[in-house]
Amino acid sequence: MSSATAPRPGPERDPGSETGTDVETAPGTGAGPETEAGTESSADGTTPTAQPESALSLPLETVAAAAPGPAVAVVAVRAGESRLLCRGASAATRFELGSVTKTFTALLLAEAVARGEAGHDDPIADRLPAAAVPEGYGDRITLAHLASHTAGLPVLPPGLLLRAVPRFYTNPYEDFTPEHLLHALSQTRVRRPPGERVRYSNFGVGLLGRLLSDAAGAPYGEVLATRVLTPLGLTDSTCDPGLPQATGHWHGRPRPPWRIPGLPGAGALRSSARDLRRYLEVLLSPPPEAGEALRTALHDVTRPRATAPGGDRMCLAWKARTHTARDGGAFELLFHSGGTRGFTSFAGFCPTARTGLAAVTNSSPTLRGTFIRTAYRTLRDLSAEAPTR
Repeated sequence: MSSATAPRPGPERDPGSETGTDVETAPGTGAGPETEAGTESSADGTTPTAQPESALSLPLETVAAAAPGPAVAVVAVRAGESRLLCRGASAATRFELGSVTKTFTALLLAEAVARGEAGHDDPIADRLPAAAVPEGYGDRITLAHLASHTAGLPVLPPGLLLRAVPRFYTNPYEDFTPEHLLHALSQTRVRRPPGERVRYSNFGVGLLGRLLSDAAGAPYGEVLATRVLTPLGLTDSTCDPGLPQATGHWHGRPRPPWRIPGLPGAGALRSSARDLRRYLEVLLSPPPEAGEALRTALHDVTRPRATAPGGDRMCLAWKARTHTARDGGAFELLFHSGGTRGFTSFAGFCPTARTGLAAVTNSSPTLRGTFIRTAYRTLRDLSAEAPTR
């Protein structure tokens, strides 16, 4: 199936290329007031006085100008400075993140490993009913294989496309339930040894979220909130499709909130500009108040584990790509993109330059769209200006 038609929850679009593949989408409640770079709307809807102009202001404008949706939020951080630009929304407005959710699922795994509750090399067969273990090399799949897209699982679970057809243009994942996930696994054959190659898989990371939530004895959204979101101070972020959020659009038409009950770890999270700023800040500098396990996990997710086609490296969910800085040194960008039936998202950061950028808009990705590519290049250029260390 071509990237133009596949109902994927944020298949990875390559921000460094001119074409790339697709990402994902979804909607919510209406847009809020405009917030300029360096400002935040307060709880009562008023907008405080804008901060002085910053070197980050023009880059934010550049990304916002490429947004296809009526609402956009862009945040950049560099060397301790941060700026927000929100139009058609406030800094607290939730946008669907699509596959950027996968970076949070990977962090949830790394946190469990740091606690000693799991191991990267734990076989998934030890956490599944025997009948659900995929055939072929399925018994060799580990938790880290799922998080790094090296398990050998297909992009989508068997049977999902058939269920997606009636809601293809609104909520293609809505009828694929947690019960369907285990049945789909039993119908899957892994034809190559895990770890041999990178193959992007919503199925794999969705399964990882399921295994981690089962081990914790609570739904994925609750476990993620308890273990990651709340400790990091991400108060707007949630997997609940019933809470207020921006209204997503597909080809200019409003879409209902994205629902992905069987694979929430692959694409269910919503977040705001101010939470995405906080997320970038803690990825660049894990805070003491997060606790030892989470601080360890924030470092762990950035460690490369496999080489993807084209030479990029796969970490836990994050893709890593090397560039040359202005001073001739090398720097590495870690990034992920996402989409639903109504939203497009991007998040990335450079540890050596202490730079990060996230961008969200309430319109679905398109093959001709430039939003993700513009966000990636803006992050690359901001990082290239900083001296390498």
